[in-house]
This record gives sequence, structure tokens and C-alpha cells, in this order.
Amino acid sequence: MAGKRIDVLSDTHGRLSNEVLDALDGCDLIVHAGDITSDEDFVTLGALAPLRLCLGNNDWAGEYGPEVTRKVRFEYEGLQFCVCHYRQDLTGERFDVGVFGHTHVPERDTLGNGSLVMNPGSPTFPRSSSGPTMGRIYVEDGRVLSSEIIKLGDGEDRGWGRSFFAGW
Repeated sequence: MAGKRIDVLSDTHGRLSNEVLDALDGCDLIVHAGDITSDEDFVTLGALAPLRLCLGNNDWAGEYGPEVTRKVRFEYEGLQFCVCHYRQDLTGERFDVGVFGHTHVPERDTLGNGSLVMNPGSPTFPRSSSGPTMGRIYVEDGRVLSSEIIKLGDGEDRGWGRSFFAGW
């Protein structure tokens, strides 16, 4: 597909699987809506493509730099983006593309003004029957060409739950 490819993640919780890393291959930009919880994953994602990340409720211990805040706004390919962990933090914001996370449940809506709102779900600890998911958006010349929620794998546990309940 023509245009720039933006891959969207949230709630990875320090568990980037090889499947996720393979899915990100070739993207032009990675947007992460918080709860990355891993300095190592921050570096890994940033080495794959430019990374725009906001802080989630579990990102209190990471060292991600001063540009990573609770709400991140930026322009890309003529579109205004707003990225935050909680959907309610998008309220009152002006954007063409709004990204949020926290619920671990994928969601994709087009608002009445034409703005895209996306929660990519979680590739590592999903809380829906969709299983592990991420988002993908194609953009060009100030337009969203397409957007989708991508289902990863077969929905089996990606190890996060086992690690969490085993005390890491």
C-alpha cells in the first residue's frame, strides 16, 4: 500500500515477542500508547523505527527521556496526533489521529469530525476474545488511507501472565 505505515502498540508490559518484532518490520513510525515498562524495549523499538511513546500508569520506573510524557502531541505526514494512555485524556483535544491504551481491548472508531481514534489492544496481555493485537495505520498527504487492528498469533498467552503470577 502507498503512504507511510504507522504501527501502533500499547500495554506491552516489558514483553515484546518475536512475533511483534516481526510484525513491526518495515514500518515508518511506531506509536506506543503507554505501559511499555521496559527501558530495553524502549531502545529496541526505537532502533526499528522512529518511536513516539506516552507514559502509562505502570511506566513510573523507566528512563525514556523528557519528550515522553503522559500525553504526547506531534505532527506526522500532515496529520495531528495525540497519544495518551487513557481515552478520556483525548477529550477536548484537537487531533486527526488519537491513540490510547490501558484497557488491553482493541478499538477503532471514526468520530463525527472524521478523526480516527484507536486503541491497539495488547500484544502480550490481551483482555478480549480478539487475543493479542496491535494497530496499523497508513497515511499520506494529510490523510488516513486505512487503519486496522491486526490479530497476532492464535491468542495464546504470551508469557506475561505466567511471569506476573510467578513473581517475575
